[in-house]
Order: sequence, then C-alpha cells, then structure tokens
Amino acid sequence: MNIAVNARHMEVTDAMKDYVEERAQKLPRYYDNVNSVEVVLDKEGDFAFAEVVVGAVRKNTFVASSRDEDMYAAIDQSFHKVIEQLRRHKEKVRDRQGPTHAEMADIERRRTSE
Repeated sequence: MNIAVNARHMEVTDAMKDYVEERAQKLPRYYDNVNSVEVVLDKEGDFAFAEVVVGAVRKNTFVASSRDEDMYAAIDQSFHKVIEQLRRHKEKVRDRQGPTHAEMADIERRRTSE
C-alpha cells in the first residue's frame, strides 16, 4: 500500500507524517482492497485542513476532508470519515454477493432433514 503525505502552506513534521502513516496502516482492517492513501495537509488561516484520498481496487476512490483548529484533530476526523465510507462500501459489496458456503450448507442441511 502506497502512502503519500503532502502539505500546502506548511511543512510536514516527522511526527505528523508518522501519525498519518500509523492511521493509514489500519485502513486494510476495514477494507482489504486498499491500494493507496494520499493525505493532503493544509493550513488555512487559523484552521488546519486535512484531506484523505483512498484508492482501492476497481477504481474505487474514497475521499474525506475535515477542518479543525488542531491538525491532529483534523487528521483524526478525516480518517474517521473515510473509515465509515470503507465500512459501508464493504457491507454493500458483501450484501450483493450470494450466501456463503457455510450458509448454503446450513440451508441444504435443513432442507434434507425436513
């Protein structure tokens, strides 16, 4: 998984970069097919702005952005939003598929016992 941390109107400290990479490493826990993560950090006046762009298989792109007075809070909020998008997408994909092998075996077992 490729992780890119970019900044506008500010310098990215090593602590911020490590924090973003730590958060990004947890994304495959919510959706296995994550290919890349790009995080854009920006300082707009007194506010910090964080945008997270996650690329996944089949050209799925998930984007979340947040604005806060604290940069770390903006990063956390953005990752929270993108995690929710990944979770919903995974549920949607799972719901489109048919029953699992275990569920089919259970259905067959009930059908033969009746």
